[in-house]
Amino acid sequence: MSDKPICKSRRDAVKVMLGAAAAIPMINLVGFGTARAQAPATAVAADDATAVALKYHANAAESDRAAQARPGLPADQQHCANCQFSQADAAGASAEWLGCQLFPGKLVSANGWCQSWTLKAG
Repeated sequence: MSDKPICKSRRDAVKVMLGAAAAIPMINLVGFGTARAQAPATAVAADDATAVALKYHANAAESDRAAQARPGLPADQQHCANCQFSQADAAGASAEWLGCQLFPGKLVSANGWCQSWTLKAG
């Protein structure tokens, strides 16, 4: 340990507070970056019975949209964000995760797809 006494001047306290105030936004940026990469706790699981029955995929590119495409848009443009069953105002919904009438109380990926996809009116 150091024999140097701890300085308790006002200047040192202000320096510490300013340093902490500058560090907080940087810490938040790192935290938000990892939070976005994770699915929310209420996201539809791949092994969910309804998801399996509707052939839901959180990533539409992994689904077999071409073989099961629905009328309204080309298969490569069909995803949950433009489906009539999506609910942007659901609890916990964000730009990346939406509520869905077919999965009550759960969130689906905005980039997801299921065989019940239907073009949103309007």
